Amino acid sequence: MKQLVARVWHSLRGPLQWRLLWLAHAKFVVGVTGVVRDRDGRVLLLRHRLWSPDSAWGLPTGFAVRGEDFARTVVREVREETGLTVEPGALVRLRSGYRLRLEVAYEALCTGGTLKLDTMEIREARWFSPDDLPDGLQESHRELIRPPAAS
Repeated sequence: MKQLVARVWHSLRGPLQWRLLWLAHAKFVVGVTGVVRDRDGRVLLLRHRLWSPDSAWGLPTGFAVRGEDFARTVVREVREETGLTVEPGALVRLRSGYRLRLEVAYEALCTGGTLKLDTMEIREARWFSPDDLPDGLQESHRELIRPPAAS
């Protein structure tokens, strides 16, 4: 039986195999976060309009679109939300999240642009020292900004 299944699978070839895999497996939403810093080491935080008022401050965050490289998602989301341009850096987090959500975070360096907020999503943008972060910052984002001290 196993040999028959393997032969049938191999006879299907590329596109049909991919379609069957797609139908058989869970679909995930990919949330991508950018830990955007300037050349002085300050971090860009946004006060998000659609987040809870108690925890509205956070890093630039958005969802990847189909086929998009996650590092490019950071570039696109920061540009859409703030008008700033960034260069993505190291991957700093990859984990499964709530239900079918995958969470990805990259370091990023602000390289230019002019601050112009997408006021549908963002109320305010400010640069903060990692040692002086605002109240109302999501704890998961605080962890990304100030990683735990090495033991």
